[in-house]
This record gives sequence, structure tokens and C-alpha cells, in this order.
Amino acid sequence: MALVRWSAALQRRWQAIDPAERAGFFTGIRAYAPSLPPVFTWGVVTGVAMSKSVLTIPQAIGMSIFVYAGSSQLAVLPLLAAGLPIWTVLLTAFIVNVRFIIFSAGLAQHFGHLPFVRRVVLGVFNGDLPFVLFTQKYPSAAPEAGKEGYYWGMVLLSFVAWQVSSILGIVAASLFPDAWGLALAGTLALIPVMVSTIRSRATLMAVAVAAVLALLAFKLPYRLSLVIAVTGAMAAGLAADEAAARLQWQRRRTAQAAPKEEDA
Repeated sequence: MALVRWSAALQRRWQAIDPAERAGFFTGIRAYAPSLPPVFTWGVVTGVAMSKSVLTIPQAIGMSIFVYAGSSQLAVLPLLAAGLPIWTVLLTAFIVNVRFIIFSAGLAQHFGHLPFVRRVVLGVFNGDLPFVLFTQKYPSAAPEAGKEGYYWGMVLLSFVAWQVSSILGIVAASLFPDAWGLALAGTLALIPVMVSTIRSRATLMAVAVAAVLALLAFKLPYRLSLVIAVTGAMAAGLAADEAAARLQWQRRRTAQAAPKEEDA
């Protein structure tokens, strides 16, 4: 009986949502669906790594649910195994996740009008791929019906896929020998998804800069190379967009001035 009441309450809540946002929600799910195989693979890899570390199964599951950041989870495992102070672990996790501050700044122009708590919840569920796909779908900050629903469709599907795959990896870790090199497999699985997001010269410039910076800073501690690469990529992408806009403006002025010179 309680389950029936709970289901009915959820259905009423769903029906109360604006139809455009409901449609956007399913559009977001369809947009993110092609990314599920590599994300699932990466989640399994992370789950296996956590289970084979010093964490117990309940601790690993708790980290998967509450941390919800694969790169950060993997970065702190060696620190936990070495028994380093907790402040070192937290600082490392913070540095690795600094990129989400940059992502949140990008989302603020779209959702800055929402209440504070609602914006915090939106940020908690954000991820690398959802952010990229969302900004490709909505490059402009102009209000548009269905925008928040589209975001929720992607991030909730991403969250569920990550938790299912990560917990599966944690529970079934004993079935995967260390010699299989699953970390490399997870990385290779993500490459086609990232390549498919390169749809403009600005994006290509950002990817190239990120790759170079990541290689140059690879040996830095606390995975600072990731932070440097993300920051450089954002700056390169913005600079490329600005240069393209100026070039387009100059071409427009040249085209407008040409008829006047012919008339003269």
C-alpha cells in the first residue's frame, strides 16, 4: 500500500512539471544514451580499482555514491593505501575536481536565475560528458523551454549508469585479474565519445591545448596536470571563439563596404 501511494505521489509530481521540461528530459536521455557503453566501462574499472584497494566493499560503495567522480576516486586510492593524513586525501580530491568549478561557472549563465539550493543540486549531479553535451545543445544563455529538463535527463541517466557499473565492479572485483589492464580499457572506451564531441575549430583547439598541457604537466603531483589541462582548454576554446567572431565581423564589414565602393 505504501508503495502504491509513493508511486501515485511521484506520478502527480511528474505531471505537475511543465510539458516542455518533460519533453526536454526525454530528449536529454536520448542524447546521452550513446555515451553509456564507455561510461559503463569506466564505472566498472573504477569499481574494481576501489574494491582491490584498502577499502572494504561498504566503504567503496559509499565512495561511489557520495564522491561520484571517477578521476578523484582513483586519485585518492594510493594515498589511502599509503596511510597519508586525511587532509592530503581531501586536498587531492579537491584539486582533481577543480574543473567542476569551471563547469559550474559555465552553467551559471543558464541556471543562475534558479534558487540557490536548486543550483547546488544541479551542480552535484554535473559531469564531464553531460556538461560538454549540454553546452553543445545550448551554446546561448538565452532562456529556452525544456533546457533544465534536458540537463536533468542527461545527468540522472549518467548518475544511474555510473552507480550501477561502479557497484557492479566493486562486487565482482574478484573476477577481474589485475593483469587484464582494465584501467587502459576504460580510457580507450572513452576516447571515441570525446572525439565525437569535436564539432568546431574552437573545440579542436581546446582539445589540442589540453593534450599538450597534460603531457607537459604529467609528472606533477596531485594530478595537477588535469587541472592545468582543463583550464588551458577552456582558455583556448574561448580565445578561438573570440577570434572566429572577430573574423566573421571583419568579413561582414568588408562585404558591406564593397557595394559602397562600387557605387562610388
